[in-house]
Amino acid sequence: MQIQLDTIESSVKNECKQAISELEAEVSDFTSDLNLIGIPFWDYKAYTFKVLFPSHSDHAILHPDPKTYTQHRGQQRVTHQFNQLTSSKHFLLIFIRTLDQQKNFGIRDKAVVASLIMIVLQDKMEYFTEILKALLNELVDKSVEKKHPKLMLKTESVVEKLVTNWLSLNMYTYLKKHAGKTLFMLYKAIKHQTEKGPIDGITSEARYSLSEDRLLREKIEPKALTILLRSDNDDGREPVSCKVLDCDTITQAKEKALDAIYMNTPHSKRPSVYDVDLMWQSGQRGHLPLKDEDVTTQVHSGWKRINTLMHYHVPDGANMSLVQSTTKNDMVREMHGMIEITSGSSLSAITPIITMEEGVKVFHLHKQDDNQNAPRSGGQKVISEIFLTRLLATKGTLQQYVDDLFSTILRADSTLTTAVKYLFDFLDNAARRHNIVDPEVVHTWKSNSLPLRFWVNIVKNPEFVFDVSKSHIVDSCLSVIAQTFMDSCSLSEHRLGKDSPSSKLLFAKDIPRYRKQVSQYYRNVQEMPPVNDRDMTQAMTELSMTNVTDFNVSVALKELYKYSMQYSFELIEALDEDPSARKMYLANRFEQVQNIIEGTQYY
Repeated sequence: MQIQLDTIESSVKNECKQAISELEAEVSDFTSDLNLIGIPFWDYKAYTFKVLFPSHSDHAILHPDPKTYTQHRGQQRVTHQFNQLTSSKHFLLIFIRTLDQQKNFGIRDKAVVASLIMIVLQDKMEYFTEILKALLNELVDKSVEKKHPKLMLKTESVVEKLVTNWLSLNMYTYLKKHAGKTLFMLYKAIKHQTEKGPIDGITSEARYSLSEDRLLREKIEPKALTILLRSDNDDGREPVSCKVLDCDTITQAKEKALDAIYMNTPHSKRPSVYDVDLMWQSGQRGHLPLKDEDVTTQVHSGWKRINTLMHYHVPDGANMSLVQSTTKNDMVREMHGMIEITSGSSLSAITPIITMEEGVKVFHLHKQDDNQNAPRSGGQKVISEIFLTRLLATKGTLQQYVDDLFSTILRADSTLTTAVKYLFDFLDNAARRHNIVDPEVVHTWKSNSLPLRFWVNIVKNPEFVFDVSKSHIVDSCLSVIAQTFMDSCSLSEHRLGKDSPSSKLLFAKDIPRYRKQVSQYYRNVQEMPPVNDRDMTQAMTELSMTNVTDFNVSVALKELYKYSMQYSFELIEALDEDPSARKMYLANRFEQVQNIIEGTQYY
């Protein structure tokens, strides 16, 4: 299988060289812009919210309490009581353990509780680290007892999510100062490369893809066009040139037009693609508004085709303008499957066929049959050589950007975050404490912490770090790269065959090289001078002081209290059974808080 892969990869080298040179020319343009305007990083508050609450576009913690002064003071007194309890290490540890032991306390609940705790303790990172160490020690003990070395591989308790949150906050400065640029360059390179070829506006399948599930299998030869465009408020400035394809839908053309006009503007500060119309200034014909659907839209045999630039016979060099839209087309918003970045989520499902009228289906580049709605399974289907060639060509074009990112992630020098060294030393010490001499066990522990818990999440979701939009095709490519990084951190050998997922075949030749980098990284970090408790305390104090955000902590405390009430019987029982908690009368204090809160109208 490897010989076959090498043969195919060799056959696409010339195609890759041409694509690489073209991409480098385009990348150099936005690299020079980066030097002038900088990378559009989210500020610390926005970043923190996105990594802690990835499925939310809004949350009560972002807003002050809409209450009267008297109500606000009353709620402050109430939340202060519960806050004092969470400031007790014994109470918080027993609270977390008790929740984890409940059968109906699911993965989503664990993630929510971990994020709420992070909000409450964001200005007490030294205390948070103490809690995390205690929970990690317990997790290691259980793992060793069960002879199960895959520590933190899955989210089985609150502690795994706490590790993710702790690392995420500690790594923000490192992202901004060091790793962010290579991640941003990879994102931009993928975006440029995928948009150079046709992308189906319904399925998000593309000619240039790293994912077989998002690979366009139709033979389409689009014509590249350059349109000259100006926004409706450009005051007579020179028009901006924009590269499009004649097979682009009007919404796709608008996306590219907005990228061209607002290339130096963060995505959240741009007009939405749904708030503007594309107007063709076509000489004697006057101004013609271009729409994805209008009276000229073609319908044949129950299929309606979305309008494209080719449909309107738009020529190369056409004059266009973006004007404020007078209508809202929710159907188009739904069809084009853009991921709403304000939510911070990464949608992966193919956008379903939308029935505009009864019995009429919509398509763009190819008609999606009903039995194609289910995602393709790369592991169950033999991928043909021609399609593997397309994937390898895209991979070859993006290879250098992937290499650069992995090299940056796996660099152990003076820029290394204190928390990473501290965590890795903690895991080394835990292994020694349990007389674990197998280096593969500690390697696995480390891989399941920083790479799996932090880097994979960030590589898959650059919109957590940058103010950018992310289409489905870009999302799928990043997922393949993130999976490659995970495979590189694993010591398990994957035997490749004809039924192997294409994503594993793509980087099969590179994985051994990446694995060596990972192992060397762990050795380099281990050989660095240890971080003593005083240095760690100083680092956590600085993190607490320099990155304080104005989240509504009262809301987070209120939500945590609701969880404590949901399992109050079990929590009081656990507090009564713990000798240290009994000495501190924690069960009584919790019941007193209950009585105070139940006697108010604020909860």
